[in-house]
Amino acid sequence: MKRNLIGAGLMVWVVTVALIVAGPLIAQQPDQSTTGQQVNKSSSTTVSAGQEMKLEGLIAERTADGFLLSTGHASKAAVVVTNQTRIKERKSNPFRGAKNFGSDDLLRGLSVEVKGHGNSSGALVANEIMLRADDLQVAKSIQTNVVPVEGRLSEAESRLSLSEQNAKHMSGQVEELSAVSNAARGGAKAAQETADAAVEAAKQAGTAAETANTGVRTTNERITSLDDYEVQNVATVQFKAASAVLSDEAKAALDKIAADAKNAKGWVIEITGFASADGNEAFNRQLSQRRADAVVRYLLEKEGIPLRRIVTPFGYGENQPVADNSTREGRQQNRRVEVRVLVSKGLASDVPVTASTKASAQ
Repeated sequence: MKRNLIGAGLMVWVVTVALIVAGPLIAQQPDQSTTGQQVNKSSSTTVSAGQEMKLEGLIAERTADGFLLSTGHASKAAVVVTNQTRIKERKSNPFRGAKNFGSDDLLRGLSVEVKGHGNSSGALVANEIMLRADDLQVAKSIQTNVVPVEGRLSEAESRLSLSEQNAKHMSGQVEELSAVSNAARGGAKAAQETADAAVEAAKQAGTAAETANTGVRTTNERITSLDDYEVQNVATVQFKAASAVLSDEAKAALDKIAADAKNAKGWVIEITGFASADGNEAFNRQLSQRRADAVVRYLLEKEGIPLRRIVTPFGYGENQPVADNSTREGRQQNRRVEVRVLVSKGLASDVPVTASTKASAQ
């Protein structure tokens, strides 16, 4: 009985470690130590005081006044972000101005280019930080999906620890009753009563152990299904030819799907844009992306949907039509944006997710 509890506990820890190794970009709380201390403890790249330098890499960890930049080959450099630091977009489109970003956009796992000078602690004081908007969207999507996983893992650990304590407590009661039984061997009646009490306590201990095993199995199933999403709701928004402007009907449909999503648990919104076969392929791809962006902006500004809840939107152009592009009605149906509310089975339901419930959901 005790071996079963230990084996079940090991299963939970193996699953937990696998999730952490599989997600090296998991979002964490900023480290409260100073960047100067990080140079001595965590970084292997130092910058001489006053030396001008440019570094590229991934943000490995946020600190109190900046972040640690992973520059490859297990090398990290401490970066200090000040009020004078310019955080700008590394854009590829020469026909528009570069976007400006804030320090809150410097997320773990984001690819950046840093220009600055060294300080007395060996850290790089950033004058300018450049990043790509696409890389920022990826980093935000990773943070959105992973942060809830950490909370669920902590819940699983607490539940397992409580189950083990209950089992140990019941085991101690059985040992105590056995000692009483041995001391009462001189009286047959007393020995029988003690034996009956010991049997009852053993039954209770067995029930407690089985309850603990059930809790561990349930936790394992919930962790396994954290990344298993199912479609809860779908809305299709139509557009006029060559337009990315939302109609009143489109806004009403988005209002309804946003209200439904806010009542769910563990949800994200997937947004995909499409176009008809009118015009050339490159124009239709840009148009479908603008339509998807229009839906994202409406949900953010009018409905207050957090950005972390929205999966990176994508425009498919004239690909994946739902109707015949050779007819007027078909082209009208293909000028659309599809909005899907996806719910994590592991986070949304308090009922254990098993193979049978997965089959019924499909």
